[in-house]
Amino acid sequence: MPARLARLLGADVEDLRGLGSSHAWTLHRASLADGREVFVKAASDQAGVFAAEVAGLRWLGEAGPDAPVPDVVAADEHMLVLPWLEPASPTPSAAERFGRELAALHTGRRPAEYGAPWDGFIADLPLDNTLSEGRDWPAWYAERRLEPYLRDGARHLSSGEIRLVERVIEDIGTLAGPPEPPSRIHGDLWSGNVQWTGDRALLIDPAAHGGHRETDLAMMALFGTPQLDRILAAYDEAAPLADGWRARVPLHQLHPLLVHVVLFGTTYGATLAEAARAALG
Repeated sequence: MPARLARLLGADVEDLRGLGSSHAWTLHRASLADGREVFVKAASDQAGVFAAEVAGLRWLGEAGPDAPVPDVVAADEHMLVLPWLEPASPTPSAAERFGRELAALHTGRRPAEYGAPWDGFIADLPLDNTLSEGRDWPAWYAERRLEPYLRDGARHLSSGEIRLVERVIEDIGTLAGPPEPPSRIHGDLWSGNVQWTGDRALLIDPAAHGGHRETDLAMMALFGTPQLDRILAAYDEAAPLADGWRARVPLHQLHPLLVHVVLFGTTYGATLAEAARAALG
């Protein structure tokens, strides 16, 4: 691995430290002879996953000069290299800055459609990014985000849990709230994908696509994000949210919960059912 990394970066690797693993890949910190410190995600064959992550990071970065994403240092079919981001505590000022920058990401240089022009992944599961081609978000969300993972996760769910999600899909047009234009969203914005560093937070490991901006906010709330109240207050001040957005949080959480059902089985069935009931009101 050090030799491959050196060829990719054009600099000798002086030190390579393992940081554990996640899904099918291993994580590393590398010190280079030219003084750079980088983060490396590596796998024997994750070309599609790494290509989607690279495309997503670069596409999110196109939203504007202050987009809260790191630059991609290098990538190939076996590894992805990012700058090393020294971890820091999530301070109130960093949280408020993150809220403003996330609002700018969502509302600046919006995409024309929901979806994305590349094959997506969430964790190591395929993510259908087929462009909406003029269809509204509720129909696109039901077809591309809820139905596929409900089918794949059905073996882990009771008939009652399946029926609750089916009812949400049937009523999606009335549950989704007022229309929203597409936003550049991270798509998998749980707390582990918010890297606090210095005086700001940066987004990593995206499942990026054109989506509904409330989806990112709902994902941050799902597993708990530090300083979330400050983030949301700064966000809403910079880019006010539509009335009733808090009541729609469970609707937007259904997709990541279905992903967790597919990945981890029955453990998430009860939480999924609770979210579906809340989405139905």
